[in-house]
Amino acid sequence: MSLLSLNHVAEKGRLAAVSADIQPGCWLHLVGPNGAGKSTLLARMSGMSEGPGDVYLAGQPVSARSGPELGMLRSWLPQQQTPPFAMPVWHYLLLHAHGAPLEQLSPLIDALWLADKLPRQVAHLSGGEWQRVRLAAVIAQIHPDINPGGRLLLLDEPMNSLDVTQQSALTHLLNDLAQKGVAIIMSSHDLNYSLAHAHQVWLMLKGHVVAQGNASEVLTPENLRSVYALPFRRVEVDNHKVLICS
Repeated sequence: MSLLSLNHVAEKGRLAAVSADIQPGCWLHLVGPNGAGKSTLLARMSGMSEGPGDVYLAGQPVSARSGPELGMLRSWLPQQQTPPFAMPVWHYLLLHAHGAPLEQLSPLIDALWLADKLPRQVAHLSGGEWQRVRLAAVIAQIHPDINPGGRLLLLDEPMNSLDVTQQSALTHLLNDLAQKGVAIIMSSHDLNYSLAHAHQVWLMLKGHVVAQGNASEVLTPENLRSVYALPFRRVEVDNHKVLICS
């Protein structure tokens, strides 16, 4: 059975009807220019916005589930979020941990270099530090080692404000989650990152999913030119396919 099912999910003026099924353990990238509808679609998947069509998570409509139920099944990282006032990092993380002790979050804290940030106020963090705290929180919320009921992770441009080393660390965490059966759906503007790591890609333009399938089938020069109105080439560098805008 599919983990997440979309049945003619739409939003007037922003998202054309989308119907699809996402399986457990799938790492799906939503790719396309600004205004393509990626954030709108993620918000609908999360159950945080309403509109035409139905979203089913683990066999039930998200609209029929309570907030606490959704919080156990899925977590969502919006593109922008203001840090809460006067709250230390450790407290913010524990709010997402379903009663687990802070020690149980140590692998995430260490993987994202947050140990020395725990006593700091979230409002006093840099942009990159706040992004890492947010990522640790939403991953903890659905990580099977912390919450065995976690099934789905939704991320809107999670690589924002992360340097190359931090992006690599996040990639390892996401790969581990997918191997544990958690479905991951994220928006991305880094075409080469999606080509290298995504299991599936939905290429979007003006609210429409114009191509979907595995990354190598979707991220072709022809498809990308039709969406971005720019010429692309796909070349091999050290046995890795790389997209070049030429």
